[in-house]
Amino acid sequence: MRIQVTRTVGAVTVAVAAVSFITLRKLFTKKKHVQIAVAMDTVVLHQIGRSRYAPSLSPFPLKLETYLRFANIPYVSVHGTDMSPKGKTPWIELNGEVFSDSSFIIEMLNKKFDVDLNKHLSPSERGTARAFQKMVEENLYWTLVYARWIDPRSTFMSLMHEFPFRNLLLKFIARKIRKVMNGHGIGRHSDEEIYHIAEKDIMAISAFLGDKKFMFGDEPCEEDCAMFGMLAQLVWQLSDSPQEKLIKGECKNLEDYCVRMKERFWPDWDQCIMGDQKLTGFLIYPDSDPTMWKGK
Repeated sequence: MRIQVTRTVGAVTVAVAAVSFITLRKLFTKKKHVQIAVAMDTVVLHQIGRSRYAPSLSPFPLKLETYLRFANIPYVSVHGTDMSPKGKTPWIELNGEVFSDSSFIIEMLNKKFDVDLNKHLSPSERGTARAFQKMVEENLYWTLVYARWIDPRSTFMSLMHEFPFRNLLLKFIARKIRKVMNGHGIGRHSDEEIYHIAEKDIMAISAFLGDKKFMFGDEPCEEDCAMFGMLAQLVWQLSDSPQEKLIKGECKNLEDYCVRMKERFWPDWDQCIMGDQKLTGFLIYPDSDPTMWKGK
């Protein structure tokens, strides 16, 4: 009897492992994409689904999509696991060409559509804006990654309780992320040191913003898109983290800033998030999403 039970459990374990492997391989393997047919000069924005409390689980699709809205560039969203030739997401198609990396994409679109969202900034302010963007994307970002995927106290994991093969998936992701963070260098720091880095960055942004509506005054600039993309994750999608507590406490002006950006560029925010709908995986999106490509 014991042998039979052992064999049964073993068979189930192997089956679950096999299905998990296939699921993970589909999620992380770079695929050949099928070109989407849209009108000329319409951006096809490829991203991996929506999230529960914000339109994206990642700062970079939210940054890019906010930019597209700010610049009034027509676009449609395609939610899928296809990656760019660089193996990254988000990425776009425009008039049959593929472009990768949110910052390079924005730079290209600025030239293509003659857009300058920083025309009201001085050369000095443009330099400051770039410095802040790089701080949040190359430094603060990794503290978000740590708090979300590595810290055992993370409440983010509770949002994934409905995901198939949750534990195997999380272990797989955590292992990959630890390797990347160690290569970056920040992963070699202690828990306390990583959150200290986050605190210093958040307080610097808060001090610079002060009582201004946006980074440089009453009107937003291009870098506000990147700032919003990152801070929105800390405000709405990193519950009970040190970053969230700081932003909703001593640095509350950053939460107010995110609300202003949301109201300015995302009147359809609630239509572009999952809310209380069941989460069954990473590739999820609400049918109410008005940006979603409706073609075949």
